[in-house]
Amino acid sequence: MSDQSEPIGDRERQAVQRELADLHTQRAELAATLQDPEGDGDAVDHADRERRAMNLGPIEERIALLTDRLRTADTGGPSVEVIGVGSTATVRFADGSVATVEVALIDDQSDPGLVTADSPLGRALAGHRAGDTVRYDAPAGAQTAVVLSVGGDSAAG
Repeated sequence: MSDQSEPIGDRERQAVQRELADLHTQRAELAATLQDPEGDGDAVDHADRERRAMNLGPIEERIALLTDRLRTADTGGPSVEVIGVGSTATVRFADGSVATVEVALIDDQSDPGLVTADSPLGRALAGHRAGDTVRYDAPAGAQTAVVLSVGGDSAAG
């Protein structure tokens, strides 16, 4: 991520907030298992507790990352001219289908309208405007798409 704040769309903000809530729950559950009301226990108990404690690190790091993402998000909203993180774009694919996607930093499996910025389509869309044709590699091979609109704009396609 750059030194400047990146815009965040409503769907991405909601996805980040859901993931944070899940992570806080996981952290609380894991921390509760680290309590040892029985005393010292044996070597196996210590090893198991140490393993569980090590699992807290990645959870804490992800919580910090997501919290920082929300804290530093540009609240001015994404550009309606150039596609970037937080932008919504309507694209027409080579097969004629049209989809509106939001470019996000975080994947949310429950929202098919989100495209991560590091996905092939997300990378291809970055920096483009309405009317541009983008090329990207998909599992099915090289693909193209035409950007019909960015943000609330509606461009003739």
